[in-house]
Amino acid sequence: MNISPDEAEEELAAIRAMVGRTRASIAGSGTSINLIVTGIVWLVGYTATQFLAQPAVIAVWIVAAVLGSIVASILGARVAKRVRTPLAGVRARQIALLWAVLVVYCAAAIAITWPLEGRQMTTLIILFVMVGQLAMGLLLSFATVWWTLPVSALVLAVHFLLPDLYYLGMGILVGGAMIVLGLYIRSRW
Repeated sequence: MNISPDEAEEELAAIRAMVGRTRASIAGSGTSINLIVTGIVWLVGYTATQFLAQPAVIAVWIVAAVLGSIVASILGARVAKRVRTPLAGVRARQIALLWAVLVVYCAAAIAITWPLEGRQMTTLIILFVMVGQLAMGLLLSFATVWWTLPVSALVLAVHFLLPDLYYLGMGILVGGAMIVLGLYIRSRW
């Protein structure tokens, strides 16, 4: 089957338009809010883990996680009112199922490799989160896949090469990457 240059151009224009609509949908869906809030929680939590004593670290993580959940829920509910579509509910269930399966597999990996020290467990959890972000990027928008691979490589480099600065590195690398990606999606898409 031969197609003319004009027909090929029309098809490419249709594909570009679809990609643009997908990006706009993702940007308007609250994805950026969740990335920014999660990034802030991880940045605060891991920085506290690097510099504070254990009882204070637990308190910081609990407060950051609870406040982050409240903020993300409130902002997400506001966005959800504007973005309601039949496909959004289906996609939300698929995303929830993906993360639920990843949690189960991560828990299984931790159980198999137990006992782990804190850095090992943290690295394993972060790598599972990166796999989840990678999968979501492949499902929703290939443009969001790029950051997971270098961040994963840097997480491993910090794990093995900078153990004394590990938690600060995780806060900056992972939390910072989520914040930057969320801001990028919010401003550029």
